[in-house]
Formats: sequence, structure tokens, C-alpha cells
Amino acid sequence: MRLYEFEANRVLGKHRIPVAAAKLAATAAEAEAAAAEFAGPVTLKAQVLAPGLLRSGSVETAANPAEARDKAAKLLQLDDGGRKPKGVLVQKAIEAAAEYSLAVTYDGTRKLPVMILSSMPGNVEDIADQHPDRVVRRHFSALFPFSDYLAKELVSSLSITGGELTRLTAVVARLARLFLDYDLTQANISSLARLADGSFAAAGSYMDMEVEGRARQGTLLAELGIVDDDTRAVREPTKFEMDGKKIDDDDPRGIVGPVVEFDGNIGLVIGAGGGSLTLTDAVIKAGGRPANYAAIGGNPSVGKAVALTKLVLSKPGVEKIAVMSNVVSNTRADLVARGVIKGIKELGFEPADKIAIFRVPGAWEADAFKILKKYGVDYCDRTVSISEAAKRAVEKIGG
Repeated sequence: MRLYEFEANRVLGKHRIPVAAAKLAATAAEAEAAAAEFAGPVTLKAQVLAPGLLRSGSVETAANPAEARDKAAKLLQLDDGGRKPKGVLVQKAIEAAAEYSLAVTYDGTRKLPVMILSSMPGNVEDIADQHPDRVVRRHFSALFPFSDYLAKELVSSLSITGGELTRLTAVVARLARLFLDYDLTQANISSLARLADGSFAAAGSYMDMEVEGRARQGTLLAELGIVDDDTRAVREPTKFEMDGKKIDDDDPRGIVGPVVEFDGNIGLVIGAGGGSLTLTDAVIKAGGRPANYAAIGGNPSVGKAVALTKLVLSKPGVEKIAVMSNVVSNTRADLVARGVIKGIKELGFEPADKIAIFRVPGAWEADAFKILKKYGVDYCDRTVSISEAAKRAVEKIGG
């Protein structure tokens, strides 16, 4: 769940990390007034969530209030994944003696939080690719109390000394602590400016919070004015996606979701938790065009499998579905098979014509295979790899 920059700035300020002077404007007129108050050049940032806009197209500069008004008017018309921007952040231009970028995120390989600091401003991932010599990292524990010494080690590895080392260490340590305190998946300051007096100010920030952390972070979300039904998805959900959520909400047995809509021709009814992402990637790698992402697991009822199957097959453009999972232990393969076949029959189709492949090995798989064989469905067990199963499915519909 992403925070808008103006919200991220409030979180930084709450933890005594200075931010550049800025005001949120809901209209072009408010942007003009804010620019007049700052009495100088300003940066205008559309408050959006869509990754593409965040990367480019959502930031303008203005030399005077009239220019700020005109550019803010354009920014407020951007399409932020089906919604309008939350507003425009009008930020006073600052003169930096030096600029850094700082991020705290999780290292999926090491399974640890990591602090990343660069002697250049910008996105630290891009800097790491293009200028690896300008980036330093330091892992730390999510279980034990954070030590400022770790932050000092990180900063000093860029050959920073004296008062600058002390001040920058404090900023790094505070960002690492708020990262842990608020269940964040990333906390980034793309421009951490050192001013002429030696102080620091964040001139660009964004944060992402674990969705599962929302229940624990009620106090912070209330302070930011984020209500429960504000999902902060990168775009507004489609009707297909909302119907998928309703399937999960209506039946507590098992899990369906998240359901995400794409524009391909092969429907996916897949399981295995994180393995479902691997299954989707396998279909794409085999040359297939997924019509959706829809994970199912946790021992769902037959009715839940029926509803998901009908939803996916009813999507315009879907020719066949691939029902795939890694080896299941807490899901009965026979119930998935019954549900998928029942859903297809209720739509008036023959299962053999609509199931490109069925690969759900594990609990009760022998019974599942008997059912599938009865209806002439192409199925396979765990001896057939996920990649091979995906390839077979793609070949059935010609890519």
C-alpha cells in the first residue's frame, strides 16, 4: 500500500527527518498561491500512485506563480490508473551543496532489511545499475533493536566524516526505525539534500506499507486520514477484479485472490501461494498471454472453485483455462477438479474443450485424476514440471 509523497513527508517529519518546505494544492489556484508564498522557483509534483507516472510525467518546475498555476492545471488532469491525482505538491526549490539518495527495503535473497545509500540523487535501483561504485549497503535485523552504529558504518563507507557523518547518520537511523515501526516494505528518499549550513532536507520521498500491516498501523493511518476502504491500489479495480473479491468475501472456505485482470486469451486458475507467480511467469515465458491472475488455495469449497472458473471463462477473449498448482497439501485436488468441471458445465461447455491443462498434484490427486479422466481432460502429475505444463497449455491455444 503506497503512501502519497505528502503523506510520506508527514511520516518523515514525525520522526524528526527534515523535509523541504511544501504545500499540497487541490486546485491550480491553490498551487499559484503556494508558489507566491514561497516567492521563488518551485517544483510541482502530482500526487499519484501509478508507477509509470511516478517514474516520469508527474513532476514539473515553475519559475513564478502564473507558471505554477498553468502547470498544476495540467498535472491535475493526469490519469492515475483510473483516478485523478490527489493534488499537487508545491515544493520550494532548495539550493543543495550536495545530494544523496537513501532507501530502506527488504533484500529478498538475504531475507533481511537493508539500508542503501548513494552519493547521487535519484532512484537507488537505477543508480546501482548504472553507477554501482556510488552505492553502499548495510543489512540489519528486523528482530533486534536497531543500533545507530549500523547507520554510521553505512555513511562512513562513503568516506563521509565529521559533522556531516553525524547528521547523516541520524537521518539514516531514523528512516530505518520508522521502516520497522510502520511495517513498511520500502522507505525512499530520492533526494536528500545537504544545505549550505550543513543541515539535511528530504526533497523527494515515497513509502510502501505491507497490506497485512494495516490492522497494526491504525493510529498512523488515522493520522494520515487514510480510511479502511482506501486500498491504495496502483489503479482502480476493474469489475472483473471486484467480482473476484466478492467470490472470496462470500465464502470463507479457502482463499481466492488477489484477482488481477490482464488482456490475454488464456485464463489462469492457479495456486501455491508465491508459486502462483512462478506459474504465471511460466505461461508468459512459453509465449502465452494470461487473461488474468487468480490464485486459489487454502482448501476452497467446490462452490468457490465453481465461481472462480465461471468468472475467468466468462471474461471476453478467454479461449481456455489452465488449472495449475505446485504440490498441494492443504488443498484437496479433487475438490478443485469438481469445482472447475462443474463451473464449465454450468456455462454450457465441455470440460475437455475448455481446460488446456490440469496440474494440481498432492492431496487427493488420485480422485481428481479419476474425475478428469472421465471428462477427457488433459491432466498431469508432479513428474511434469510447471514449465512443461505451461508450455502444453500455451500450445493448446496457439500462444
